[in-house]
Amino acid sequence: MSGPQRGIEPVTAVEQLRRAFGCFPSGVTAVCAQSGDVPIGLAASSFTSVSVDPPLVSVCMQHGSTTWPKLREQPRLGLSVLAEGQDEVCARLASKTGDRFAGTDWIGSDDGAVFVHGATLWLDCTIHAEVPSGDHDIVLLQIHGISADPDTSPLVFHGSRFRRLTAI
Repeated sequence: MSGPQRGIEPVTAVEQLRRAFGCFPSGVTAVCAQSGDVPIGLAASSFTSVSVDPPLVSVCMQHGSTTWPKLREQPRLGLSVLAEGQDEVCARLASKTGDRFAGTDWIGSDDGAVFVHGATLWLDCTIHAEVPSGDHDIVLLQIHGISADPDTSPLVFHGSRFRRLTAI
């Protein structure tokens, strides 16, 4: 092996683990629904595709979330993969206070899913399963409808800040 070598250190602090997780870039999603006429939602960066048959994706929800219990009760969830330039939308959806949808254009489906305008991907979903995992639940979502715009670059979160993709 050439070059300097790094040692593997034991995990001793939450901050150390968060910094390590920040080495992996992720997209950012908005998971949203309507409760009556009011949109509710949150930002989640722990999104991944899971299965084609049946069509499933996953997001992870923190046990301490006060929004997830409200979303869990809704018949449909809208998952929007946020686009480059939607960092303010993401920040509002991730906030603990204030109107999370202030200044955000959104559309609601007849089934109650909420989608963020300008996102690169919309997925109309229902909850397929929840798996308790540490301080989060892994939520498997079954996809019932899709609207994709692959020409729109996604919002990328890496190293605790937003980044842009560049073509090579």
